[in-house]
Amino acid sequence: MRIAIHLSPSRTASQEFLTYERILQYNQIESVRVHIDDIDFWDKIKECDAFVFNWHHFDDQKQIATTILPVIENEYQIKCFPDYKTSWHYDDKVKQYYLLKKYNIPIIESWIFFNKSDALNWLSTAKFPVVFKLKSGAGSLNVALVRTFSEGRKLILKMFTSGAHYGKLPIKDTTASVDFNLYKYARRILGNVVRKIKEEGRYRIWAINMGYVMFQKFIPNNFHDTRIIVIGNHAYGEKRLNRENDFRASGGGRLIFDKEEIDLQFVKLAFEISKKMKFQSMAYDFMYDVDGSPVICEISYTFPHQLFYEKCPGHWDENLVWHEGNYSPQLFELEILLGTDLLQPDFFKNPIPKVY
Repeated sequence: MRIAIHLSPSRTASQEFLTYERILQYNQIESVRVHIDDIDFWDKIKECDAFVFNWHHFDDQKQIATTILPVIENEYQIKCFPDYKTSWHYDDKVKQYYLLKKYNIPIIESWIFFNKSDALNWLSTAKFPVVFKLKSGAGSLNVALVRTFSEGRKLILKMFTSGAHYGKLPIKDTTASVDFNLYKYARRILGNVVRKIKEEGRYRIWAINMGYVMFQKFIPNNFHDTRIIVIGNHAYGEKRLNRENDFRASGGGRLIFDKEEIDLQFVKLAFEISKKMKFQSMAYDFMYDVDGSPVICEISYTFPHQLFYEKCPGHWDENLVWHEGNYSPQLFELEILLGTDLLQPDFFKNPIPKVY
């Protein structure tokens, strides 16, 4: 058996990549590093039994993954992680909303428009505040609370004219201002200068969001959300506290992994959805609706893998039985992909190096 693992666009072997590689090596399964720019890329793919490309929301990765994964899975008939069902809606909140609504899965009510006049007409009758979101993005970077008609109108006009860049919403209430850190800002600017000198790409995210607008119902009195990750017969959980004096939890870094803090109705519902939708892996961000019932904010097939291995003290199975121990999400992902049980190396004793 041979497994192909795709490198990052810059040919970097990320920490996640090295973890997949280590697990396969530990189980005496051959793996091969591949990159779409390799002259013999497709020859290598034809000789493999499975393909792994854990891609993220950056445009350089998205461009490659959405181009080659359908060909490898559907035309070459090679098993992929992630597969089509798991990832076609990744990092697109509009697609996620339409998908989950189709199957009557509880997701926060949203209003999506592809016509400026229709969006403005709806806004004139909207009940404020509402949440504005770009369809892509992580860490609440492209999320803002709209409190007035004027703020909403400004966003709509922006989205139907010049559009909005990632992390640069034309409104004050963004995490770019809430989480501003002078050191990180200076480091990013310096990094851009260095990349320019080296004649490398300055941005990993270049697409402009325009021609649509998405608003979401604001649900008050949620001081945290709960992330449940389901991979096959395994579920992790974490409670994510909101930033101080803010309504956003994602990206705030205030995390609780105590299983007693996790509402099991979220875990149960997450298992049911993943089984119904045939997802290989899925992270669900849950909140409580005004009546106290579970409601999904958004979903994502990928997440910070190493965090859950290091911090999560165990996981639930589909019968909601708790299993103690630190288990790597990549272990379960490879088991789903290969259809076999695998052994896990001791990553605490011999850790995977971090790659920056």
